[in-house]
Amino acid sequence: MDGTLYGELAPTYVEWCIYAYRVNEDSSFLADQDEKDVADQIVDVMKTGVIPENLEKDHAVQNARVFAGMTIDGYRQYVREFCKKPVVGFDGMTYKDAFYLPMKEIIEYLNANDFTVYICSGTDRFLCRELADGILPIEDNHFIGMDVMLKARGQGDTDGLDYVYTSDDEVVRTDELLIKTVKMNKVSILARELGQAPVLCFGNSSGDASMAEYTTSNNPYYSKAFMVVADDDVREYGNPEKATEKKNDWESRGWETISMKNDWKTIYGDGVKRTTK
Repeated sequence: MDGTLYGELAPTYVEWCIYAYRVNEDSSFLADQDEKDVADQIVDVMKTGVIPENLEKDHAVQNARVFAGMTIDGYRQYVREFCKKPVVGFDGMTYKDAFYLPMKEIIEYLNANDFTVYICSGTDRFLCRELADGILPIEDNHFIGMDVMLKARGQGDTDGLDYVYTSDDEVVRTDELLIKTVKMNKVSILARELGQAPVLCFGNSSGDASMAEYTTSNNPYYSKAFMVVADDDVREYGNPEKATEKKNDWESRGWETISMKNDWKTIYGDGVKRTTK
């Protein structure tokens, strides 16, 4: 999702932006120190572009906590309201609109040619569903992402084997992280939910490399991996030097690369303009 289908560089992952908003700006939520520490690190990333080594894991744990107790629909509504905000660093685009139009075309093309398309993201599964709702032609049950344990509101600490859902219950998010779906975890969850390796995969980072290997190594079917290269520093916030290193690495593994700068006539649409250096 992030960086492959959807912008991740202005100023950082949308999931991190929503987390920082929840902790720092939402007056209805009182964060504890651990939650604030992660929000502070995210704000630093927004300013510097430098991601601390443990932030991905720390955010995943604290993200479960800051949205615990919300119903599924309540969480999606929260995401829906946040995504009406304008994207930092661009004119003419909200967070709801920040999809790469060429990649949206690819999904439409695959659908039209009888492929079954799944989103497999390190971002929260329900956040991905809400972001893509009305934008991408993908059913909700084809989204795979970071997961937290879900329980009945009245369940408390009772094990699910000992609790019976009632007509007065609602399904709510808990503070228990189940999986952060990056790197090898993507392979694990694809094997579990699909039952076979994909024949095509699209990614953009080291977090997708395991998925690309899983797709192209020892696959009984013809298979290919495609990696989006963030090399456009005019319409986007790409880093051409870093992008060249990634491109060379990925092509040495036999994966196709997609240049945002050279292969795409547009990224977000002609009405969207980058605003800062």
